[in-house]
Amino acid sequence: MCEYNEDLLIDFRGVSFIRGGKTLVGPVDWQVELDERWVIIGPNGAGKTTLIRMASAEEFPSSGEAIIMGERIGRTDMRDLRAMIGVSSSAVGNRIPPTEKVGDLVISAGYAILGRWREEYDTFDESRSEEILRQVGAWHLRERTWGTLSEGERKRVLIARALMTNPELLILDEPGAGMDLGGREDLVAYLKELAMDPDAPAIVMITHHVEEIPEGFSHALILDEGSVVAQGLIDDVLTSENLSTAFHQPITVDRIGDRFFARRA
Repeated sequence: MCEYNEDLLIDFRGVSFIRGGKTLVGPVDWQVELDERWVIIGPNGAGKTTLIRMASAEEFPSSGEAIIMGERIGRTDMRDLRAMIGVSSSAVGNRIPPTEKVGDLVISAGYAILGRWREEYDTFDESRSEEILRQVGAWHLRERTWGTLSEGERKRVLIARALMTNPELLILDEPGAGMDLGGREDLVAYLKELAMDPDAPAIVMITHHVEEIPEGFSHALILDEGSVVAQGLIDDVLTSENLSTAFHQPITVDRIGDRFFARRA
């Protein structure tokens, strides 16, 4: 039985996830502290989304010991844990009706619903949603409906919604997917500001592309076929050798300023 460390938001010891007799992830040892910003990278099918579904209390591990926010999975109400975790993912976006107004989508996150029905919100809720929409550069979208937004605009709104509950842990599942170059760079710039903010929650972000990793991210974990290739401080992990191993081809990684760039060698 592992001891609880109050500085750890995620504490996985020998965690595995098995479905249909196939091991999708694990066994994995992984710890995330309060002030860390993690990126998880790997090829399609590596198990990235499965890993963060366990980290966001959406899935139970098949084996091992998983402690999230000090609570051991399997011995606590998962709904209470989810309330402390902000998640921005395409799975959330796919459930949003196209007629939902952006302002309602964000403010209703505090009530664990998608959009507004007959609820009345207090002044604090209204001011917090306004503050967050301004932070992510989406205040001008507040009266727009979900179905009229571009991919980049949707990603900003989903992040705003994830931040509305003032989470201790923010999980971003491929926030740059589907964006054009300009949209991606706008998002990376915002995520840099968020990562550098000492009052921001711990962040775990999934991506396929090292170019999408903002300055300020401190740690990285590389997955391949459900197993950890490398994890630790980002400069030690994002190497040509490690990425070549994960993607099964010769990859060269360069660092220009505070950004990473990768190409086939």
